[in-house]
Amino acid sequence: MVADNAADSTREANKTNDILSSTRTVIKNALEKLGYPDEVFELLKDPVRMMTVRIPVRMDDGSVKVFTGYRAQHNDAVGPTKGGVRFHPNVTEKEVKALAIWMSLKAGIVDLPYGGGKGGIICDPREMSFRELEGLSRGYVRAISQIVGPTKDIPAPDVFTNSQIMAWMMDEYSRIDEFNNPGFITGKPIVLGGSHGRESATAKGVTIVLNEAAKKRGLDVKGARVVVQGFGNAGSFLSKFLHDAGAKIVGISDAYGALHDPEGLDIDYLLDRRDSFGTVTKLFNNTITNKELLELDCDILVPAAVENQITEENAHNIKADIIVEAANGPTTMEGTKILTERGKLLVPDVLASSGGVTVSYFEWVQNNQGYYWSEKEIDDKLHEIMIKAFDTIYNTSQTRRIDMRLAAYMVGVRKVAEASRFRGWV
Repeated sequence: MVADNAADSTREANKTNDILSSTRTVIKNALEKLGYPDEVFELLKDPVRMMTVRIPVRMDDGSVKVFTGYRAQHNDAVGPTKGGVRFHPNVTEKEVKALAIWMSLKAGIVDLPYGGGKGGIICDPREMSFRELEGLSRGYVRAISQIVGPTKDIPAPDVFTNSQIMAWMMDEYSRIDEFNNPGFITGKPIVLGGSHGRESATAKGVTIVLNEAAKKRGLDVKGARVVVQGFGNAGSFLSKFLHDAGAKIVGISDAYGALHDPEGLDIDYLLDRRDSFGTVTKLFNNTITNKELLELDCDILVPAAVENQITEENAHNIKADIIVEAANGPTTMEGTKILTERGKLLVPDVLASSGGVTVSYFEWVQNNQGYYWSEKEIDDKLHEIMIKAFDTIYNTSQTRRIDMRLAAYMVGVRKVAEASRFRGWV
């Protein structure tokens, strides 16, 4: 058992090393194509600030368990840093660094006044009580309180965190700050200053760019066969949006397996049966593997689960014409190269999943001005920003004859590079 755990840890370490390494490689290529000198890459290849904290929590059995947490702030030349906090047993320092860099790129792509931030705590919330999660959430805020705030670094939900955890964190920060401070964090419940549309924002953003990608390929989403890998927050909302628009969701998956029906799955039924962690396949006997799911015959594939799902091993077998990355880093550099050479349209994660940070920005703006918008106003603003970002990146890829990922990195990194240059940092 110890050997198995050690092997799992090694695999996770290698995976996160690859994520950080590949992120740096694409950033370097983007900066070179934009004509920036090496010192700009040296500044942007790592966060300007990285904090590691230890959080003691008294557990329900009376013992005290000490958790390790991280907060990375990639670059604050444009404005305060912004990014989610994930609770997951496989959180690593390198993963948090890579995700903070991606947040800078996302903010640049949708033209927000932010740099990238990211946080994480090594824990398994599925094995913790409500009271233990509250203690961990409040302890994390106390530990990082000196470097976060509405004008410094603004956290948000991420993997296995939600509006309740954001509410506990906001309350703890407000106690430390000694006044109500809803702008400290986004993804809150609406009654505490949250925004309409925030919970489904990532999926809505993916849906918008998916529709734009379909137009470029002359494909009508109504009747299109779609596979969605992952049935958590983004994957489930996305499946519902596309199902309601008339698409056939022919495959979905969760951590335990995948479901396939060439005639289209009953998404409303699956949503009704899934548990709080987005798992539903355990209720079925005739499941397929995630590997088989990715290689299904379909028009559009949406990886909305975890990293490194499309690699050099399976990229040749992907049948979808359009791949839209709703997850962070689902396609490796080798996988991207193979898909591009095969003529597939790959919409990269830093573009497709930027709806979440966009509506988080709307929430922060509303908190700062004390005036709140309707859900329709939020949707209209999100559509305008996402379509503009897609068109900019698609046109960049076409005119420069490069893949959409490199084009997105070029668009995303330019803002933070220019801000750093004007400040005289490089």
